[in-house]
Amino acid sequence: MNNAVIVDVVRLASGKGKPGGALARSHPVELLRVVLSELMSRNDVDPAEVDDVIAGCVEQVGEQSFNIARSAVLAAGFPETVPATTVDRQCGSSQQAVHFAAQGVLAGAYDIVIACGVESMSRVPMGTASAGADTFGPSVAARYPEGLVKQGVAAERVAARWKLDREALDEYALTSHQRAAAAADSGFFTAEIVAMPVTSESGDLALHTVDETVRPTTTLEALSGLRPSFYSAETTARFPDIDWRITPGNSSPLTDGASAALIMSEQRALGLGLRPRARFHSFAVIGDDPLYMLTAPIPATTQALSRGDLTLNDIDAYEVNEAFASVPLAWAHELNADPAKLNPRGGAIALGHALGSSGTRLLGTLLNHLEEIGGRYGLQTMCEGGGMANATVIERL
Repeated sequence: MNNAVIVDVVRLASGKGKPGGALARSHPVELLRVVLSELMSRNDVDPAEVDDVIAGCVEQVGEQSFNIARSAVLAAGFPETVPATTVDRQCGSSQQAVHFAAQGVLAGAYDIVIACGVESMSRVPMGTASAGADTFGPSVAARYPEGLVKQGVAAERVAARWKLDREALDEYALTSHQRAAAAADSGFFTAEIVAMPVTSESGDLALHTVDETVRPTTTLEALSGLRPSFYSAETTARFPDIDWRITPGNSSPLTDGASAALIMSEQRALGLGLRPRARFHSFAVIGDDPLYMLTAPIPATTQALSRGDLTLNDIDAYEVNEAFASVPLAWAHELNADPAKLNPRGGAIALGHALGSSGTRLLGTLLNHLEEIGGRYGLQTMCEGGGMANATVIERL
């Protein structure tokens, strides 16, 4: 079978997903345009050779509507013959784009394909697409008469189920910032970040190259002083067993960002004189209880390992998206994972979670980490709205 390989992965430095953030004045098409252009130029690949571009994006409304992948391809100056499509698997959208891209190569449908993702949470706020709408309909309501919950309440339910107290959540968040700050100080992220031209509110031009969401000076005391985000009279009445411990400090911040991965058949990469850096070893996507919503990374990991004939002991690093601190902590507890291998360069609590972009962002960080430590296998998994998760195992070459 032909191998599907990763040639390169790039991303923008994170921007705070609110007015005044570093990327907030940039149209989301422009965010994705920059990573697509840079991915082609730094690998000296003719865009006309790209068979397809698959982009993840969650809030596909307003500036992110009308198939933003196609808009970005045109904005990047690709030939009009290069097609593109936009997919939505909630927070795992660009990880699903990676799956579709790699599986297309394995099936012989593609030789060169780009998997990417974008989200401008400052310009298209989370929940914009579903605001005021009945997104579930009567049959879903009948199946779950107690009512589905929002992700923040699901994070509280996970924390309660796995008995994760406030101190454990805040300590994990602190570690995320410390690891991300150390990685930035060492120059680790230089290989994956591409510069984004931005205009400040004063009109000055600059290049954005440093993650804006990392807080290197935060302390456990500062984190412990933050108030819970999802406490209300209604939620307390419904869930009296929850003591409300999820805060802005132990959750991922609203973020703007874009990222992209260049995926090829191994033969085409070698034929172009490019170095295959890793191959795709196994994939999984699975659903789980939507009332807990964020637990699916656990069975997704088990399935991906089983399909790859591996155990967690074979994995040298795991990226488990830090939507909330309770997610990777519950995952690690359930699978008896090594904390040192879990998000070793910091995670979304520090580096941000630009929804549609996070899947390919994690992939790049995982690949660069494996190369730096000389590891062989890496695993990536993400919780997703509606109670789903993708998991991917890559093998460094």
